[in-house]
Amino acid sequence: MSRLEGKVALVTGASRGLGEGVARALAGQGAAVMLMARDGAAVQAVAGDIGASGGHAEALACDVADYAMVERAVATTRERLKGLDILVNNAGIIEPIAEIATSDPAAWANNIQINLIGAYNVVRAVLDGMLKSGGGSIINASSGAAYRPLEGWSAYCAGKAGMAMVTRAIALETAGRGIRVFGFSPGTIDTDMQVKIRASGMNAISRIPRGDLAPVEHAVRGLLYLCDSASDDLIGQDVSTRDEAFRRRIGLS
Repeated sequence: MSRLEGKVALVTGASRGLGEGVARALAGQGAAVMLMARDGAAVQAVAGDIGASGGHAEALACDVADYAMVERAVATTRERLKGLDILVNNAGIIEPIAEIATSDPAAWANNIQINLIGAYNVVRAVLDGMLKSGGGSIINASSGAAYRPLEGWSAYCAGKAGMAMVTRAIALETAGRGIRVFGFSPGTIDTDMQVKIRASGMNAISRIPRGDLAPVEHAVRGLLYLCDSASDDLIGQDVSTRDEAFRRRIGLS
């Protein structure tokens, strides 16, 4: 039997990058996967490709910043796939990349709306059902930016810092009730977000050569590990692929 046979997973931001990679990997391990993203055509194409490869995947267009839309998408997931055991809360944006003094207030607020409020929206929509069914796993996309400021990234850093606290709050409020919650920092990986970062020329991250970026597969390996009971001692923590102890656990050292 595959590692996640019989499990149902929901992945946000699943049309590309890390979200796409982990959706494919979850399906490859036997999970039925609902892929969500704002770009409905793109996420449907990924789900179709997973299905053509023998996996079980469906797709929904959804803007995580719209709670009513998120709530409907979660209900649809439960109805179509007969449950919900795993949430990979991955949707997020980097923009605006700008110093605070010259930043666009609307763009700054939109970043928080997606990266923090949107991530909260998905947790809010899935958590009650998970508690009633006896538990589940929630993996919130985190970042080293949650813990240190970077020039031009004030919105992104603030949103990720807020989400790190939400992860801790979930762990506190659901302790002993079957909820396995983690923050997960994938490291500096080769995705479309990094293309935007390099183009900005803002802060040291933009100057990392593409050849020095980690492949998405490394982060996917970490995410899959957090879906398994072997990671139970890490519940409530932010874990990172930069941490050597964690890297050893997932076979990257």
